[in-house]
Amino acid sequence: MNHELPADWAQKSQEFVEQLQKNPAKIASRKASQNALDAYGALLPEFLGGSADLAPSNLTMHKNSKSITPDDASGNYVHYGVREFGMSAIMNGVYLHGGFIPYGATFLMFMEYAKNAVRMSALMKLPVIYVYTHDSIGLGEDGPTHQPVEQISSLRLTPNLNTWRPCDQVESAAAWKFAVESKQTPNALIFSRQGLAQMDRTDAQLANIYKGAYVLKEGTNNPDLIIIATGSEVELAMKTAASLEAEGKNVRVVSMPCSEVFDKQSPEYKESVLPSSCIKRMAIEAGVSDFWYKYVGLNGKVLGIDTFGESAPAEELFKVYGFTAENALNIAKSLF
Repeated sequence: MNHELPADWAQKSQEFVEQLQKNPAKIASRKASQNALDAYGALLPEFLGGSADLAPSNLTMHKNSKSITPDDASGNYVHYGVREFGMSAIMNGVYLHGGFIPYGATFLMFMEYAKNAVRMSALMKLPVIYVYTHDSIGLGEDGPTHQPVEQISSLRLTPNLNTWRPCDQVESAAAWKFAVESKQTPNALIFSRQGLAQMDRTDAQLANIYKGAYVLKEGTNNPDLIIIATGSEVELAMKTAASLEAEGKNVRVVSMPCSEVFDKQSPEYKESVLPSSCIKRMAIEAGVSDFWYKYVGLNGKVLGIDTFGESAPAEELFKVYGFTAENALNIAKSLF
């Protein structure tokens, strides 16, 4: 079942993404997601949103949202209560019914409660949109019960599911645009609680976001090292590359917001991003490390998290778990 988008969707949604690039802001990607919903919601009356009792934290209500209540069914936003599985299963049914583009939200950690329904979205080729905020130990004081570690990799391992983890407001808006335009593949959009710095991009880099991964910092055509990162760790990758370049190394940084989409690109494009001639590779992501060896190789290095989290402010946790410029630099140097 394919949904038809408004005639002006493609142009206006892309204009919004381009406008964000011209107006940098350091904001949480969950807020960037809400800003995208404000823009896209005005273009898509077929949006049917919702959250599993976390709307104020997920930031999934937009300017045109109207709650559906027992007394008024004319709205476009469902308050599902603490029913992650029920919400996800209902979204599948709504898409099968036709006429709507359903999206629903919870904390990333609690996708666990909805996993079977998410799997059915992928199996049945239903392009519903899952919004998962508070994406790492960066959510802080709620502690390990709320801090996802293995969840992003679990989503990535699900066939026919795209998992996006954008690094700033531009990638966030692009991820939403891609998800809306998907015809047979559900998309999980992973957003942060903490503010993320915006990256500089050329027009070509902006266009390549939709390919799932792209060269964010070129280095040279024959880099000494490639650093791959997603989400909140892209800024750390850029800082690490700058430190290495100050020492005379040629370093390429690849932002990979969606590995599944990247894997579907042509061999030529994938080679242009991750040239096989460069075997010194490092990945940085605040989640389990095992997933990344498919890109960095068995001799590559991964700065990840392979234990459960702790309860502390986000900045302290990132230091404890080694997500610092100093530690990232030392790991990168160990490859030389």
